[in-house]
Amino acid sequence: MARVRSLRPCLEVRCGFLGLAAPGLAEVLARTAGRAVVVPLLLGTGYHVRVDIPAAVGAAGHLRTRTAGPLGPHPLLAEALGDRLGEAGWTGAPGGAVVLAAAGSRDPAAGAATGRMARMLAARLGAPVEPAFVGGASPTPAAAVAALRARGHGRVAVVPYLLAPGDFARRAAQPCGADVVGAPLGPHDAVARLVLRRYDEEAARVPVPECVAAGAGGGWG
Repeated sequence: MARVRSLRPCLEVRCGFLGLAAPGLAEVLARTAGRAVVVPLLLGTGYHVRVDIPAAVGAAGHLRTRTAGPLGPHPLLAEALGDRLGEAGWTGAPGGAVVLAAAGSRDPAAGAATGRMARMLAARLGAPVEPAFVGGASPTPAAAVAALRARGHGRVAVVPYLLAPGDFARRAAQPCGADVVGAPLGPHDAVARLVLRRYDEEAARVPVPECVAAGAGGGWG
């Protein structure tokens, strides 16, 4: 959020959580007046986007609220993922390949979105990228690494398609036969730019001066 604020100083940015941390989104919305755009810090459309966020927004009847789409898939995330791979030592040598390790979901739409993100990352890296899932779907990162090895790729990297450290990131980093394992996306400038792009897309549907909208209730991450 600090990076988002630095990119748009006139915009009021607050953070609410959907579980396991405080303050909750519903609590933050209750303390807000005027108008707000809720930007999900989520990489795809899942239960939080379909159920939890609409419930919190619906309970804040005093607000004029719009909800943006999730962050992914998007080329800006491919930029951030490529940087995380480079920081981990990935050089993109010929014959290499990458596993994109997502959290996983039983929702087919979530798996399809991860596949689209893998194709975006492949286009950026100029190397094959195989989607994999830490839980809820298959293949696992270890199985995806093994499949790439079987296809003749001598050097394989894994990069978590996750926003922050936590249980899923630890599971994605468990030994899986990869030569390189990147870090989660984290506080990357491309992610901050994407948050603002999602905000702008939704705020544009109700044309008001940006700083006025921020003063009246702000943009949300």
